[in-house]
Amino acid sequence: MGLTQDFFPPTSELLEGGNQTSTFEFLLWGLSDQPQQQHIFFLLFLWMYVVTVAGNLLIVLAIGTDTHLHTPMYFFLASFLSCADIFFTSTTVPKALVNIQTQSRSISYAGCLLYFFLTFGDMDIFLLATMAYDRYVAICHPLHYMMIMSLHRCALLVTACWTLTSLVAMTHTFLIFRLSFCSKILPDFFCDLGPLMKVSCSDAQVNELVLLFLGGAVILIPFMLILVSYIRIVSAILRAPSAQGRCKAFSTCGSHLVVVALFFGTVIRAYLCPSSSSSNSVKEDTVAAVMYTVVTPLLNPFIYSLRNKDMKAAVVRLLKGRVSFSQGQ
Repeated sequence: MGLTQDFFPPTSELLEGGNQTSTFEFLLWGLSDQPQQQHIFFLLFLWMYVVTVAGNLLIVLAIGTDTHLHTPMYFFLASFLSCADIFFTSTTVPKALVNIQTQSRSISYAGCLLYFFLTFGDMDIFLLATMAYDRYVAICHPLHYMMIMSLHRCALLVTACWTLTSLVAMTHTFLIFRLSFCSKILPDFFCDLGPLMKVSCSDAQVNELVLLFLGGAVILIPFMLILVSYIRIVSAILRAPSAQGRCKAFSTCGSHLVVVALFFGTVIRAYLCPSSSSSNSVKEDTVAAVMYTVVTPLLNPFIYSLRNKDMKAAVVRLLKGRVSFSQGQ
């Protein structure tokens, strides 16, 4: 699954960041080169990608076609999270599938799609925080919910999320572009900031500092906001008179927090905890990358939407409508 840096074939080619073109290619060495394991990886990644895209697309269609779900939580947040998840996983998994199937490890410099990967990844972070705030308002201030989470404010929140993520992604992309690379070998199954900085011959100290402080703020501030929101929610639930209502609320909050812990735990491990070039470290980095790029987008539709009674009813109505339409033809 992972390879030590000693295994990577050296290259004498020095590539200046400003002169690199789309013809230059990296080699992705994050996944195993064993044929049996590659077959398993291909089937597993293909299954997870198809389910992720289908599940999230189903949510977007259900929300768009059901007027009962045109509320802040569903229309502005769940649907945007689903779209972000589709694009986020699409920046990495399809290329990994092609490389496994064709027995090729190459990816062009332009094909790294680093800007889009960072944009949609950060968008997930901000939307998870916004959804936690929405649930906090709905549970702790139900009488003021429609006033606080108005259409105008929801639009501002989503616009702010897109603007911030675009600026952060642009900053990291420009800083990577100024680096020179003396190796084509990336110890990952997609292009990411850490692996690209590892194979750089240039002084990447500025990149590392920006990743630590800017990346740390982008990851840790929303994470703390989510924790504070759910602490307030749990406090409100404990004061609820109904034991059945408390159990249901705890079940929902617990599943949300599991996804948050999985996503943020692996993201923090990948971006804020420096790793060595040892075989075990590369394996751990790859596992963490799979968790936040593939597994979490797969879980989000089930945890945040399809476990919800209104959402399940909307999905059933959507599917029945399709069935009756096809039968009518």
